Formats: sequence, structure tokens, C-alpha cells
Amino acid sequence: MIEDLKGKVVLITGGSTGIGAATAEAFAANGAKVVVHYNASEAEAKALADTIKAKGGEVALVHGDVMDRSQPKQIVAKALAAFGRIDVLVNNAGGMLGRKPLPEISDEQYDRVMDLNAWSVVAFMREVHPIMKKQGGGNIINTTSIAARNGGGGGAVLYAASKGFVSTFTRGMAKELWSDKIRVNAVAPGVITTPFHERYSNAQQLEAMRLTVPMGYLAEAKECAGAFLFLASDQLSGYMIGQVIEVNGGQLMP
Repeated sequence: MIEDLKGKVVLITGGSTGIGAATAEAFAANGAKVVVHYNASEAEAKALADTIKAKGGEVALVHGDVMDRSQPKQIVAKALAAFGRIDVLVNNAGGMLGRKPLPEISDEQYDRVMDLNAWSVVAFMREVHPIMKKQGGGNIINTTSIAARNGGGGGAVLYAASKGFVSTFTRGMAKELWSDKIRVNAVAPGVITTPFHERYSNAQQLEAMRLTVPMGYLAEAKECAGAFLFLASDQLSGYMIGQVIEVNGGQLMP
């Protein structure tokens, strides 16, 4: 049990499946109150909430499309209404939205990928900043990707570039927001077996990726959760800002 996470309110965007869901369960297991945001995965969100409640945890669900310019403000407002404060923001909503080589990247595809992975991070940080400032501080943890450093696989360059934005924005905001006692860091997962890769990677691609991992296997989502807990705890990581923790089995060692 991480003692200083007890009673903290954690908003997780894209929290109904994969890494977001595993992280929500981990925060709840450590006594945090969790607000799980979801968009298309309503059934999964409700099942996750039932699981958390069955284990004695506190959870609220909030629906919304993070690519809709009006939604982040509404999602944050609902999260604030649920538990009265927001101590930790986990910007986890994201996706590849298909593998596209350069000739197939339309203006619409560019806008959708960048809105989902980059703009949403800016928007949610902008919304929680005054809340955390008024409370006397908080923690923001952005989900970036190994792709931000290696450029991504075939057809994933636009996704990789959007995650490169997230990593850079994390470092810049870490310097800007610390004056308000808000710590900003990020987690960069490698190839994790989640619905993300079920949608965008076939078995042959996953095996090729696995062969590049020194630890020899592709991790489950729960193996990423500890990094988020660590960065959310002032007790454990209070002297860390602007850091990107790589969770990739040694696939990339920057």
C-alpha cells in the first residue's frame, strides 16, 4: 500500500480498457478514489467499475469524446463533481487510428490523430491546472510511447510524432507548472498486450516486436501500472518532474 495515495482523487482518461483500466484498478487498490473516463467502451467501463467496487474501492464513470473540443471541460467538471477535487490526472486516452503510410495520410487523418493524442493532453492539463493550483498542488502523468523515441513501426509514424509531442509537452509543462506545486511526468509503454495492438497489429507483427525485447515477452497492461503509481506518489517520486519512464522490457534503453 502506498500510503500517500489513500483518499487521493485520480482522473484517468481512456480508463476503461488496457493500460488505463489496469492503472485504475491499481490506484483503487491503494485507496485512491478513481474517476474512469471512457468513450466507446461503455460495457468495459461498467465492468471495471463493478470490479473496483467489489474490492471495496470508490469509482465514478464519466463519458465523453476527447476529440470533441467541448468535452474535456465537461469531463473534468463531472470528475470534480464526483469527488470534490482532482489530485492526479492521468492523460491516457490515445490511439493510432490505423496504420497509414505517408501517401495515405489525409488532412482528416492528421487532425484526428493529433487531436486524440496531442490536443487532448493540452486540453485536460489546461482544465485541471486551476483546480490543482487552488488545491495547493497535484500530479499530472501523461502516457506517451516508445514510438516517441523510435519513430514507430510501419504506418505508425503520425502516431509516433503525436506521442513525441506528448513527451516534449511533458518536459515543458513540468518547468512551467512546478511554480504551482504541480508535478508533471510521463510513462512511455513499449509493446503491451492491450486492445490497442489487437486493433492495429497482427500476430506476425507482434512476434517480430517480441523478438526485439531483451526480456523476451510482451507485457500485460498491469505491468505498466506501477510506474503511474510511483509518479503519482509524492512520497516516492517527490523530486521528479519532466521525466519519461520507459516501460518496455529493455526494448529501448535511452
